[in-house]
Amino acid sequence: MRCRAKWLLAIVMLLFLAPVQAHHGWTGGETIEIEGTITQVRLGNPHGEVQLDVDGETWTVEVGQPWRNERAGLAEGDLAEGVELRVSGEHSGERRMKAEQLWIGGEHFVLYPGRI
Repeated sequence: MRCRAKWLLAIVMLLFLAPVQAHHGWTGGETIEIEGTITQVRLGNPHGEVQLDVDGETWTVEVGQPWRNERAGLAEGDLAEGVELRVSGEHSGERRMKAEQLWIGGEHFVLYPGRI
């Protein structure tokens, strides 16, 4: 009976974790690099997003959670409207990407060290 209960619990956990992994996990998309000007910023959990004007098109760039941005060396105000930003990361949809690393001026910030 205990063995059956453990298997049932494991199956239920896998069913609940699958959608979370699909949303927050890496999808295996191609790595791309874009450059533009930040037009809008929303930082916070579960992850931050910036809108980037890239040659007249708006791109949504997912950046890290606040703790991840801080660990990468980003300070408050680094991701702000008007900032020129170069981003390398995973293309995850039409004009959407998950940032793995970025450059502001001459500074390089690595958000996901294991991904590059």
